[in-house]
Amino acid sequence: MFSQKNKPSEIATEQHELLEYAQKRIQDKKQLYRHFVLFLIGSVFFFLINKIFNYGQDYDWSLWAILLWSFFLILHLFNVFVTHKFMGRDWEREQREKLVKKQRERIATLQKEIETEFPVSQINKKQS
Repeated sequence: MFSQKNKPSEIATEQHELLEYAQKRIQDKKQLYRHFVLFLIGSVFFFLINKIFNYGQDYDWSLWAILLWSFFLILHLFNVFVTHKFMGRDWEREQREKLVKKQRERIATLQKEIETEFPVSQINKKQS
């Protein structure tokens, strides 16, 4: 009764993967919201420096800085909400399986090469 080992079931593993995936998604969204708040504060700061303190009067650099930053914010937004749909957990799993399959095929070809170059029967004869 007590000597039986508890094997992790597939359900527990799948639930663990789902939990890790959910935590990663939450972290991604949290970083996006932080980026947005920082963008708002930074934009106001750039505007104040440019207009109120008259730093760079002849050139409106704050507009260009805000536009550049908004471009990066849009890229971040696109990455979190759009790209992740296409390259999400299922895509990662498929890519991992492809890589594992390639590695197994490569190991099999190397093993065949070794067996043809150094047959086991010849090795046993040399050891005798």
